[in-house]
Parts: sequence; structure tokens; C-alpha cells
Amino acid sequence: MSTHASVTRMEKIVSLCKRRGFIFQSSEIYGGLNGFWDYGPLGAELKRNVKELWWKSMTRMRDDIVGLEATIIMHPKVWKASGHVDTFSDPMSTCRACKKLVRSDQVWEMLETVPWADAIRAAAPEGKPDAAALLKWATGKGQRIAPNLALVQQPAPILARLAERAAEAEASVHTLFQLLCTVSAEGPLATPCPHCGGELTEPRPFNLMFKTYVGPAATEEDVAYLRPETAQAIFVQFKNVVETSRVKVPFGICQIGKAFRNEVTPRNFTFRSREFEQMELEFFIKPDEVVEVQTGHLAKLAPGEVPSTPQPDWGWELWHKYWVEERFRWYESVGLKRSSLEEYWQKPDELAHYARATVDILYKFPFGTQELEGIAARGNFDLTQHQTHSGKSMEYFDQEAAVKYVPHVIEPSAGVDRLILALLCEAFEEEEVTDEKGNKEVRTILRFSPRVAPIKVGIFPLLKNKPPLVAKALEIQNLLRPLMNVFYDDSGAIGRRYRRQDEAGTPFCVTVDFETIGENGPENEGTVTLRKRDAMTQERVRIADLPALLLAQIS
Repeated sequence: MSTHASVTRMEKIVSLCKRRGFIFQSSEIYGGLNGFWDYGPLGAELKRNVKELWWKSMTRMRDDIVGLEATIIMHPKVWKASGHVDTFSDPMSTCRACKKLVRSDQVWEMLETVPWADAIRAAAPEGKPDAAALLKWATGKGQRIAPNLALVQQPAPILARLAERAAEAEASVHTLFQLLCTVSAEGPLATPCPHCGGELTEPRPFNLMFKTYVGPAATEEDVAYLRPETAQAIFVQFKNVVETSRVKVPFGICQIGKAFRNEVTPRNFTFRSREFEQMELEFFIKPDEVVEVQTGHLAKLAPGEVPSTPQPDWGWELWHKYWVEERFRWYESVGLKRSSLEEYWQKPDELAHYARATVDILYKFPFGTQELEGIAARGNFDLTQHQTHSGKSMEYFDQEAAVKYVPHVIEPSAGVDRLILALLCEAFEEEEVTDEKGNKEVRTILRFSPRVAPIKVGIFPLLKNKPPLVAKALEIQNLLRPLMNVFYDDSGAIGRRYRRQDEAGTPFCVTVDFETIGENGPENEGTVTLRKRDAMTQERVRIADLPALLLAQIS
């Protein structure tokens, strides 16, 4: 998909989210607050469905995982022990011209989507800058969309420098942009601001945690932080869970909750936000040396083999690969195609210092392939850190092995909001259809899996001015409402009502017509028309059969 097509698709998805009540800008009537988003009626239902499915898959369908719900504000020493106070930062640059902040490590990624950068790439086909095209753009449209780019402000000297260093520019598109944005001919090349084309300062660290104060004094001694992740609460409560839940290693503790990061450049709709929600699991396992002593060996996988049923002789590598595959299967179960996902194994120089291995599950968004979830083998770093800083033992006594140890951890950590965005992108589709009058129109559909769809069934009386039809439709609504989310609609032509539900992602619609109430003969009395969103097929179904039929589809 071309960059332009991807941007257009993303714009349509954002527009649909606003128009149909999936996602709104936070505080919109006051101009909005960048990096914060509210979920409307349909979005709230979609998000709740996703979280409930994750929670059920982790806790209800397994014997080896329990849940936790911890506070957003914790003792500040938690974040000192975890390393967040000292090291939880992103590299930040400031534009010397427009003064906007930009994450230094995301500049080139951002430049893939901004119009002025597209114009420059168009003027440098196959990496060869066209001086005449660049000059025309710089003295025309460039003055409006990239006013602080050096090329726009000083076209003659910048183009002269470009001619002198043409080989460098042709060899690297990054160098081309740097040459076009650097004002001074002396010193190193600058990096361009994605917003205006100005020069960015050298990167400097910026801590991402939101500060707050506990109590009325608001002194430095009262500083606390909004949690930047939900994982640390699980580690801090590890001993309490072990002592109260009768769990045995290997076992997991999972949590869904809000987290906060003061992102320098929140962008790509809800993908990178300052307030977001996480679904995290900390799965505690025995150290390899304990497994080896206990079972006599560590299990190994044959090339291409995928671990399935957990075994006592599994070390951390098999547990890690097991959870990677489990997470892929779960994403497929909620409607993401495997072909839309990628598996990325972090290279040694990309790993956190405590991680033995980390796999990122990536989704192919319209704005690029980006991370949905990370599955990290974290060793025993976290529990050991909290043991050291708190002075409280985090050791677990393993009765089977008759030994004490600090468990190791496999951590699948997913972003709820990123998943919601991925589901919207996966489901969004436009197709041309012909209406009942022979007119062609564009049908917008959200092909959600019935499991996550915000509304499961639309219920329509064929005519709203026929009391028997309305009464029967309301009867069906009352029949289904305790079992699933339904939507009653009696406004407009039946085709328009179908289209509205297609846009909402509703997989099924039930229409009560004259056959339902027996006006066209007794043979179809007590039946309704069940319309399926994806195939656009219709069939007669008995009202009494609706609950079982629909529940089988959405469960």
C-alpha cells in the first residue's frame, strides 16, 4: 500500500471513529489535550469486550494464573527499585524554530508521513535530487508547509551546498534531508523537525513519569508518580499472592489497568498516548538449575517445533516460546489475521540489560508495522531488585524441589488501546454495492469478529407505525438483551438501518416483518429474517432458536 493510500485509509478510520462514537479527543470542547483520548459508546463496549476476553483467557480458562488489581499510585521507592526514576527516559530534541519537542529516535519514522517530506522525496526520484523541482517547491508550496526548512529560507546557498555534496545526498535519503535543513555550512549536519523543517537540538534524556504529590504539603518529600506500567505492582505483591492463593511455581499473576507516560510526541491517533491501558502477565517459573536438578535435564525443541502443553522439564527458553505462541493464538481468536502480524526477536544490543530474550508481536498498521505486545524473559531481576531495596525476602520455597529460590519471570505485556486500534484497522473495509433501486454506493463495514463486536445484534421492526411489528421487535429485544448487547432501531429504510449497523461492526441483524406476525400465512409465523453482515445473506429463523444460534456465534 502506498504512503498516500495508507494515510487516506487512516484518515477514514479516524473519521469513522469520531462519527460513530468509537473514540473522541479528550476535552475536545476546550481544544483537546494531546495524547489523551476518550472512548464513546461503541468504543467503550469494544474495549470492554477485549479486556473481558483477555481476562477470561488468562484466569477463567487456566488453573495456573490468578488476577490482581493494584493502585495507580504506589510508594515512590517502588520506582526507585525498578529503575524507572533513574533510567526511564526517552531522547528528546527541541526544534530551534517552532520550539516543539520531538522524540529523537522517532524523527525519521515521523518524516515518513509528513507532506513536506513527501514533496522532497518526489523531487528526488531514485535518490537523485532535481534542483529545479526543489527550487520550485521551496519558493512555492514549501513556504506554507515547511516554513523553517533551510531550503525554503535560503534556497540558493542550500542548493549550492547540495550540488557540492550530491554523492552523499544520493547515497542516503537521511543525508539529503539533513543537507536541506542545516542552516550553517560549518559544523555537523542537523536533523530536521518533522513539524516545520527547522533544525533540532542534540538529544537529551527526558523522564517519562508523571509526577504528583501525596498529601497537602506538596514538597519534594511528598513526591509520588503515576505508574508507567502495571507490572511492578505484581512483583511487589508477589509474596502476598503466594501466601493467600495456594499457588505453586510455575504460575502467573495478571492485571489490567491504566498506565501513564509523558510521551514527548504522542501520535498516530491512539497508538502512542500519554494515558493508556495495559494487559500484563507475570508468569513465574523455576530457575533452569532447579528444573535440571529436579528432572535430570532441560527439555529441548526440535527445529521448527512449537511448545504446546507445559512440562516439568521446561526451562525459560521453552516457557518463553510457549507464551509467544499462546499470544499469537489469542490475537487470532479476537480477529487479527496471522498475516497481519509479525514476530520480531530483539537483537542482543536491543534487549533491556536484564532480559534474556524479548519477542515483539507487531501489527501492520496503515502508518507502519508497530508493536502490539512484548513477551520478555526477564530473569529474576525485578523480584531481586525489590528484595534488595525493601529488605523483604522474595524467595519462594519449592516443596517439590525442597529448595528456596527467587523465581524467574516470563512477561507478556500488551497495550489495550493499541489492540483496539489494530482491530479497527483490521476490520475497516469499503466496498461498492448496488441498492434496491439500482444505485451504486460505497458500503463502509467494520468486520469485527462477533466475539469483540460492540453490538452483537441489531433489531428492527420493518415499519415503526405498525404496533404488532413494534411489539414483537421489543419482545425479541427483551429476549436477547440479558444475553448480549443489542440495538433497537426503527428509523429509516431497512437498507439504511443495515448500513448503520455495518459501520458499527454489528455481525447480525434481526428484522421483524409481516410474516413474523402471520399476516402472510401461518407457515412463517414466529420467524424473523436474520441478516449476516459479512455475507449479506438473509435466512428465516424461528424466534425461539435465536438465543442459542447467536450465542454459538459470539461466544
